[in-house]
Amino acid sequence: MSDPPARDSGFLDAILAAPSYIPADRDLDFLQREELRPFRLGLELLKPELIQKEQGIQSTIVVFGSARLQEPATARETLRLAEDAAARAPGDAELARSAAAARRQLELSAYYDIAREFGRLVSATCQTDGRCDYVIVTGGGPGIMEAANRGAADARGKSIGLNITLPHEQRPNAYITPELCFQFRYFALRKMHFLIRAKALVAFPGGFGTMDELFETLTLLQTGKAVGLSVILIGRAFWERAINWHMLVDDGFISTQDLRLFHFAETAQEAWDLILEHHRPRPA
Repeated sequence: MSDPPARDSGFLDAILAAPSYIPADRDLDFLQREELRPFRLGLELLKPELIQKEQGIQSTIVVFGSARLQEPATARETLRLAEDAAARAPGDAELARSAAAARRQLELSAYYDIAREFGRLVSATCQTDGRCDYVIVTGGGPGIMEAANRGAADARGKSIGLNITLPHEQRPNAYITPELCFQFRYFALRKMHFLIRAKALVAFPGGFGTMDELFETLTLLQTGKAVGLSVILIGRAFWERAINWHMLVDDGFISTQDLRLFHFAETAQEAWDLILEHHRPRPA
């Protein structure tokens, strides 16, 4: 029996280029396989945890709120453009609705300034002498999230942004501490990181995302899965218009005691004072 023909260098090149030859921890295609989901979940939990420890983050305050609320100057310009467009087409119902929404958004833009002041106040108070207590953490996007991160930056403090990959592009706001801006694939792991170090959750007016995080946190408190976490709702008028809390009590869906799981505040200082009633930053 004759020997098989010698292999030329092309065969070796094919071996070295084969996906099977890539070490498992460097094979991105392999790591995306359905069977590898448990490992991806573990990595997504571990990476932000290790980085926050390295950055000395001891505790956080979570700030939620609408990504669509603009700072007042921008909201005024948006309203001007919307009213100009509506005036040029007085019979266009959609343009009229847009102008009406822009007027309401200008009224609500005051919450941007409150969120910014809250981020500044907390960061200036708690991030002194190298401490990283009560660090502001947001979803990392625009609107109220940007305002809270911006306030921390005003005080030269660190702040965290937890972005999420979405079908439409989402970019982090420019005020997050670069070393503390994370991007998540899984909502579940992002939610965990919001609350792992949280001493308080401060919710500004917002939509589905804000409601989702708020009610999930209230459920954790109601069921005892979370303890010692203060929940502050900024803007009683908005929250009582958006949610009929007392109807939920009257219909027996929640108890009167459950209404004590959260507090209302109107200003940044009032929110901070409510948090300080239950938590005290470590002395310098």
